[in-house]
Amino acid sequence: MTITISSSLNAAIGQMFTALDGILEKAAAHAEASGVEEQVYLNWRLAPDMLPLLRQVRIATELPARAMSRIAEADMPSFADDEETISQLRDRIKKAHAFIKSLPANALDANPGDAITFPVGPENKMTLPRVSYAQNFILPNLYFHVTTAYAILRQVGVDIGKMDFMAVPRS
Repeated sequence: MTITISSSLNAAIGQMFTALDGILEKAAAHAEASGVEEQVYLNWRLAPDMLPLLRQVRIATELPARAMSRIAEADMPSFADDEETISQLRDRIKKAHAFIKSLPANALDANPGDAITFPVGPENKMTLPRVSYAQNFILPNLYFHVTTAYAILRQVGVDIGKMDFMAVPRS
């Protein structure tokens, strides 16, 4: 079996999107059972200088979708960033995942050593080989934002554990 950009990214993103959807599902149930408004969870952050749960989920979905479209030289997806509920965030995960799965593998896997230049923040750019962009930029960012969302939900008391993060099938 050959490991390609498309196979490694699709596997990791599929697992992390499944995990993110699962922990959000548990968060919604926990909020309802606890009588806590979802907005409390959506606006929670681990530290004052960190982004809240809402933004963590938005970045975890948008960054891989836009980055993979850049690799595939496809049109960038547009996200409205207007979600106000956990259910809407879960729909966003499904939308981002459907977009990512629609990108042709041959376009993602073409010329893995070729350079790709991408924005890093509002004013800076970085250039990496396509395979390094996938391994050293897309995946670490995905894991960071999903992990942070997980940690926020643990901090507010949602009953989730490592198996939820690893996206072990739920019964």
